[in-house]
Amino acid sequence: MLEEHFFTCPYCWQPISVLLDLSVDEQRYVEDCEVCCRPILIHYAVDDEEIIVFEADREEG
Repeated sequence: MLEEHFFTCPYCWQPISVLLDLSVDEQRYVEDCEVCCRPILIHYAVDDEEIIVFEADREEG
């Protein structure tokens, strides 16, 4: 099950969204901001198809 999740980019502060797969218990990956194209580290955790943790941080490289 996919769910659109809205959050604020940690670089440009614009509202953006990602599709999260709620059938996976936990994921961590990098996705570029759709506005400023900078890399964002996405981390989320799910319990009973409900998001219990969501973090969107600057990718430190």
